[in-house]
Amino acid sequence: MSPAPRRRSVLLATAALTAAATAPAGAATPVRHRASGPLVIGHRGAAGWRPEHTADAYTYAVRAGADWIEPDLVPTKDHVLVVRHENEIGGTTDVAGRTEFADRRTTRTVDGRAVTGWFTEDFTLRELRTLRTVERLPLVRNRNTVFDGRGRVMTFQEVIDLARRLSGESGRRIAVFPETKHPTYFRSIGLPLEEELIRVIRRNRLTARECVVQSFEPSSLHRIAAARLGLPLWQALGTSGSPYGHAVTYKDMMSPAGLREIASYAQWIGPDKSSLVPPHTLLADAHAAGLKVGAYTFRAENQYLPAGYRRSTAPNDFGDAFAEYAFHYGQGVDAVVTDFPDIAVQAREGLRR
Repeated sequence: MSPAPRRRSVLLATAALTAAATAPAGAATPVRHRASGPLVIGHRGAAGWRPEHTADAYTYAVRAGADWIEPDLVPTKDHVLVVRHENEIGGTTDVAGRTEFADRRTTRTVDGRAVTGWFTEDFTLRELRTLRTVERLPLVRNRNTVFDGRGRVMTFQEVIDLARRLSGESGRRIAVFPETKHPTYFRSIGLPLEEELIRVIRRNRLTARECVVQSFEPSSLHRIAAARLGLPLWQALGTSGSPYGHAVTYKDMMSPAGLREIASYAQWIGPDKSSLVPPHTLLADAHAAGLKVGAYTFRAENQYLPAGYRRSTAPNDFGDAFAEYAFHYGQGVDAVVTDFPDIAVQAREGLRR
């Protein structure tokens, strides 16, 4: 065996051992301690180990020690909130192979960009229930394709129910962390996200310990704030450009004046982790404005790590993710959004020790 395949085998074996130690099924013991240190947020569940936004992914994340789980919200044709990374579902379900839905393939302009595929807003919930989920990044996470076809599209209500069930199982209060996806677009086609989200939150009597709402679009968060739900709000921040439909740039939003403006309606900011690396002063500036900071998105593969943390030239091999967590934990972030919550929790345990 050549050195490169041997190294890859060792890395994959290490990943397999980590997965076995925290897997939802079998002899694994769920993590029961409360968080001490930065919060760990399971990005779409545990997207590094299971197809994203599935019950398996969310369960894995919580049993690995995640404090919050993140569902991205998009609506169905009959205005039910379901959880998908995007409203285009050709890459996250088996719809492309379903001949009965072949005529639903279309092109839509979403946030100013033409997208071709199948869209949740063209399906009723009953129709979406017939689809099965698949791994979104099969070339990156081939191991996850073994779970293709085993999950179904979940509603936001089902994620809430699952979080409460897992809270009871783990003895920890697990929060849901919904994101309103493309809210301006959905409002423009008569399927506004905020009103339905507010209704579900009220129906479930979600508290500040059980739900934090996030969006990249300030106008979406202002609508949530106006409902006076008493929930923390999280302003997500991109690395360039502007939130769709807004004149303000992300650069301006991350200035001291911009952060003070965010603090008038939100309690958190969620910047890309690269925005927190010196010489950037965003972390200190945000804390000075009274905001908490949760960085996204932490992954283990080399291609998603800074060059100094990569362990090989193979983009999908695992690099030194622990070192990246240690750096950001040491800088003082309040939360990390991660595809690999088990690794983030182990890194946090190292920080505590």
